[in-house]
Amino acid sequence: MIVNERIVSYIHSLEKSNGSVYDEIEKMAHETDVPIIRKEMESFLRVMIGIRNPKNILEIGAAIGYSAIIMADCMPQNCHITTIENYDKRIPIAKENIKKAGFEEKITLLEGDATEYLDLLVSQQKYFEFVFIDAAKSQYLSYMERILKMTKEGAVIIADNVLQEGELIESRFAVDRRNRTIHSRMREYLYTVKNMKELETTIVPIGDGISMSVRKENKNG
Repeated sequence: MIVNERIVSYIHSLEKSNGSVYDEIEKMAHETDVPIIRKEMESFLRVMIGIRNPKNILEIGAAIGYSAIIMADCMPQNCHITTIENYDKRIPIAKENIKKAGFEEKITLLEGDATEYLDLLVSQQKYFEFVFIDAAKSQYLSYMERILKMTKEGAVIIADNVLQEGELIESRFAVDRRNRTIHSRMREYLYTVKNMKELETTIVPIGDGISMSVRKENKNG
């Protein structure tokens, strides 16, 4: 918890139900320990999509489809989401959830390695106005290198879980050995996106911490 627990509980108390299908997916995720976005992150995504009004959204890390469905629910009518998931056991559940929510036409689920699909999308000269990263934390920087090739000025790029439950401020030697690679790579990611000439980035301590970047004008062409 990176924000006072009482404040988070109060914020959650203000949230309304998204509907029975959403509540069912959320309940299943909690019962089976599948990580999905937190309630405050849901609201943040809804507001940002409302502000940006994107036509094409890219999500890296579909899990069971919950965040893609949340975004599809509030995006413009003619918008499309491309989401990528690599974990075999979650893919059929994500497909079923997307179908239940009625967003099969709005959401395309790509099954397999995110890096390979990102390279494919780059080769196809696909461009996205809004990107949400919520996949393998150690690969965020690798994803970003490819995302920069698929975004233009004004595109919004949001990465979730960047503060790692507050562990990121600790020395790597205070972190469990199994988490040290993620710890060092996430620190590298945040330093890099804060210093990239192509991006204007802020780090926001909501949920488990997010980075939000806006693609700046490419002055080199």
